[in-house]
Amino acid sequence: MSIACPVDLDTLRLRAEVSRMYARVAEQPDGEFHFHRGAVFAVEWLGYDAREVQALPPVTVASFAGVANPHAAAPTRPGETVLDIGSGAGTDLLIAARRVGPAGRAIGVDMTQAMIERARATARALGLDHVEVREGDAEHLPVEDKSVDVVISNGVLNLVPDKLQAFREVARVLKPGGRLQLGDVYLDVELSAKARGDIDLWTG
Repeated sequence: MSIACPVDLDTLRLRAEVSRMYARVAEQPDGEFHFHRGAVFAVEWLGYDAREVQALPPVTVASFAGVANPHAAAPTRPGETVLDIGSGAGTDLLIAARRVGPAGRAIGVDMTQAMIERARATARALGLDHVEVREGDAEHLPVEDKSVDVVISNGVLNLVPDKLQAFREVARVLKPGGRLQLGDVYLDVELSAKARGDIDLWTG
């Protein structure tokens, strides 16, 4: 199964289209999209703890667009450093931040400015001083080598053109014994090069 896009895919255009779509999710979460969003979806479909979701501002959770629950893979412990790749408006990031507590760190990385601003504003409003949101992408994480206990990501890596490079970056930033808690979508059949080169199919 291929883990890289065709060499002739316009990756700059793909990044721009993905960023444009998720800017709309941040600014107009009730708009028309091909994927589910919001608190009810997170709790009733994906099994998030309702108390953790309800503790976040509704404006933040409204833009949640994950596909699974990476927190269910293993408990996040106080004092750990968690990195959320594609942190969006901050739902997973802020849940992780509350779990690790002020002795830990929660770092979000996203390439969409509207999402970054939403996550930063919510962290400030909640007084979560150990949260940091950085601009970047999965193929070039702005994170130090061997500095992270847990990497989480939710419905993001399927949108990354070079998945092998993204996993290299995960391995680079994880401490020895660190863990990846990944929720994503996948296909069990090989797509044609034509389909993999169609940006409209990538972005839905």
